[in-house]
Amino acid sequence: MPYLTQGRTITLNRTSAYATTTGIAVPRQPAVPAREASPAAVVRDLRERAGHSPHALLFGPKDLVVITGLPGSGKSTLMKRTVKGPRIDSQDTRDRWDARMPGLLPYAVYRPLVRFAHYAGLWRALRSGEGVVVHDCGTQAWVRGWLSRAARRRGGTLHLLLLDVTPGQALEGQRERGRGVSRYAFLRHRAAAGRLLRSVEKGELPQGCGSAVLIDRSAAGVLRRIGFTG
Repeated sequence: MPYLTQGRTITLNRTSAYATTTGIAVPRQPAVPAREASPAAVVRDLRERAGHSPHALLFGPKDLVVITGLPGSGKSTLMKRTVKGPRIDSQDTRDRWDARMPGLLPYAVYRPLVRFAHYAGLWRALRSGEGVVVHDCGTQAWVRGWLSRAARRRGGTLHLLLLDVTPGQALEGQRERGRGVSRYAFLRHRAAAGRLLRSVEKGELPQGCGSAVLIDRSAAGVLRRIGFTG
């Protein structure tokens, strides 16, 4: 069962989402047979709250959380600051490989190895049965499908945390970290992120996702913890 904690905290699990900022509880969603329609999606919009958004997001102990957004939106920064438990970030994997490779060797040469290492690490994390926060680039729907199936097998739920920033903010974020993506890649990410955002705003979540939380830079800035109950 979800519970309320002191301070600005939202707790989500398969059935309910609670917000101490508003005192609102989303009604319990009854379990249904697999062939029947799925329960209504839970969508929490924490954008445009001028810093008065929750300080923590807590999920069920067997849940999986996917953080998605444009390249440069601040996903890795948010994860490093707020996730104290298991987290899988492709940027961490790339950084480890960058440190081992000769400086003049182009990333494209060893990119396949980085991707293999990232997904191998994700596979190991999923086998642990613990709640995990996962970085998602947003353009590979098959990854969310994999995570959704993994969450169901362990008796948990897949949750989507969407970091909504403007293209200008994302490009500035890339400049600040000193690493960017090509114009073609950014446009591809922007189109995919736009489609996903529009769907979530209408309450239409990707297949297999049980809930979604929308945050902007302001809401991300006040978050102190993304974690799991239990």
